[in-house]
Amino acid sequence: MNAMTRWIDLEGAVNVRDLGGLPTRDGGVTRYGRIFRSDNLQGLTDRDVTRLVTELKLRHVVDLRSNAEVALEGPGPLTRVPEVTHHHLTLFPEGGVHTDVEADTIDAERVLPWQERQLDEDLRVTGFYYGYLRDRPDAVVAALRTMALDDGAVVVHCAAGKDRTGVLSALALELAGVTREAVVADYVATGERLEGVLRRLRGSATYRDDLDSRPADDHMPRPRYIEQFFQVLEERFGGSAAWLESHGWTAADTEAMRARLRD
Repeated sequence: MNAMTRWIDLEGAVNVRDLGGLPTRDGGVTRYGRIFRSDNLQGLTDRDVTRLVTELKLRHVVDLRSNAEVALEGPGPLTRVPEVTHHHLTLFPEGGVHTDVEADTIDAERVLPWQERQLDEDLRVTGFYYGYLRDRPDAVVAALRTMALDDGAVVVHCAAGKDRTGVLSALALELAGVTREAVVADYVATGERLEGVLRRLRGSATYRDDLDSRPADDHMPRPRYIEQFFQVLEERFGGSAAWLESHGWTAADTEAMRARLRD
């Protein structure tokens, strides 16, 4: 792992990085080796598995892919490692054919009930992200609780490691007290590896049609998408922590996340 970039270079995944090394609002820095985020782990090699499990002490995988994705792509090699516990927590509904690479349609009245303006690209993505919370709050809370476990390292992933993984990572960092600027920077960092991510996904029939339905630039994670997502939560619920509390998240859960990522 490169401590300067936080990237973890593997042979079978291209968008893997550590949530450590990020500045917090009180002047601290998040801890390395606790929570990783990734694209699809289906292609991990034996060498990758050894590095993750033996060197980086990976003990939990949070798989945010849909049931269809898991059935079509397979559960991945880490499910065969006895030291690793696998948590499949889909964030249905996903747009597109099998995944959330891109949304085909969006119901503005249902997804964006607080907005009465033309649905532009920013609102489409924000509404898509809010849909995870609206439709699967149980999975969101369960995923965050798993990420906060004090039991070796955990990796959270979906297909591209961009949207579903991006939202869960942003919420975890927000709970840990990371600066908003750093949360946004982590979200957009996937853009550095996007070409490789899209190349990998186009190699699978599961994702190819979704990807090819829009220009490559449309898949780019942009700062305003995640900024607006947080703005919506603040305006409608009083913030992400308040939304989580309304779905069973506790002060002890927040403390566990802070302890997980903070010194």
